[in-house]
Parts: sequence; C-alpha cells; structure tokens
Amino acid sequence: MADLMVGKRGLVMGVANERSIAWGIAAALAAEGAELAFSYQGEAFGKRVQPLAASVGSDLLVDVDVTGDASLDACFATLKDRWESLDFVIHAIAYSDKNELTGRFINTSRENFLTSLTISCFSFIDVARRASTMMPEGGSLVTLTYAGSNRVTPNYNVMGVAKAALESATRYLANDLGPQKIRVNAISPGPMKTLAGAAIGGARATFRHTEANAPMRANATLETIGGTAVYLCSDYGACTTGEIIRVDGGFHVLGMPQPENL
Repeated sequence: MADLMVGKRGLVMGVANERSIAWGIAAALAAEGAELAFSYQGEAFGKRVQPLAASVGSDLLVDVDVTGDASLDACFATLKDRWESLDFVIHAIAYSDKNELTGRFINTSRENFLTSLTISCFSFIDVARRASTMMPEGGSLVTLTYAGSNRVTPNYNVMGVAKAALESATRYLANDLGPQKIRVNAISPGPMKTLAGAAIGGARATFRHTEANAPMRANATLETIGGTAVYLCSDYGACTTGEIIRVDGGFHVLGMPQPENL
C-alpha cells in the first residue's frame, strides 16, 4: 500500500481475539505504518490481546473499565506518559446481557437497558472527551455500529436501541469536535462471525441470509472493514465526519430478498 498511517499514533479499544473487528482494523492500520496502543478489560482478555499487540510491534496495553471514570482517566494518563499526542481512536466496545438478545425486545430489563446504553454508547462520548484533549492538530474517532440501529433485526433487541443512540452521538460529537479538526464517524459492517456477534440469538441464520441476498453476495471481511477504517483515520478522510459508513456488501439497499430466495 502507501504507508498511509506512518507517523500516526492511535488507541484501539475492544480487541477480544484474532477474529475481532477491532483486530481487523488494528492489523490494517499497523500495515499502513500506524503506531498502536490497545485497551482491554480484565486479565483474561489481556492474555489474548498481548500476543496480537506484540505481532504489530506494540507493548502499550492498558486495562480499562469504560464504566469507571478513574479507569478511563488512568488509561489516558498512561497514553500521555508515552505519547505527546494522539491521532485516532478506534472504539469497538459494546455489551448486553446475552440472555436478553433472544426473544422479544419488550422484555428488556431496566438494568440491562442502562448497562447496554452505558457501555455501548456513553463510553464513546466519555472516550471522545478525553481523547480530544490529546488531538491538538485534529484527529479521527471511529466507532462500530450495525444496521439493527434503524431496522428491526430479530434478537438484536436492546442493542438496536443502543446502536441508534451511538449513531446519534456520532453526529453530535462530529459537530462538537469539528472546529478542532477532529472527525467522528461510525462503520456499520454486515453480520460477522465474531465473539460479540455469537452472543446474539440466530446469528448464524442472519449471517447466511445476508450473504445470500446482499448485492455482492458476500458479507464483510476483517480486511474490508480494516481498509475503511484506514481511510477514515488517514489524511484522505480529512473532510469526512458525522458519517455512518456501511460495509455490508450492499445489503442495506434491499427492500426484499433476492428473487431466488423469496
């Protein structure tokens, strides 16, 4: 490629394993020359992330609980100790009780609603507030969403509401941070075979349905999502902000399944 990210530094949040969308993005950014830091939550995830980080030359890993101010403050203090500034953040963090990702949305509990919105949406706002102080020359904030935010998707339930809030937050943050030359965007992939995706009821059927009906007759890959993130974080994305960029083989344009699948 063209070393699009040489000289740029960024934080990747949400890598769970080598099949994570966050890892696909991290690998693409590293291949273009970016210097990376990684956050994880808890010792178990730390053990998974460490060898992946090492494979792209990173030894800057921080244990972060995005529900705690002190933990987030410590994360960005650690980054400031190592780096003078930050060029991008990849926010690939979402959570909901998997027991509520089956059945009817109407049965969502108050506790899980608040937890899902806090981790899946508010954490991006919280991260953006801190990251923006390390972007004196501008930068890029990228989060991940899904089409269940605006179209009913079986079993996605409260995560659809959380992603709708996240997409709205992306637009408001883009407006707030634009004068500081900080872009804020979201990538909306189609269904993926990831640890997070597996928690949603009927995930395999959704994956197969999308693959069979998308105009490209294919689901997104880690490489295609990673390439989109590279664009958004590179100088080529300097005038793109407030966008929800779909990487789903075109599935979002359909009104019905393909004729052979009716």
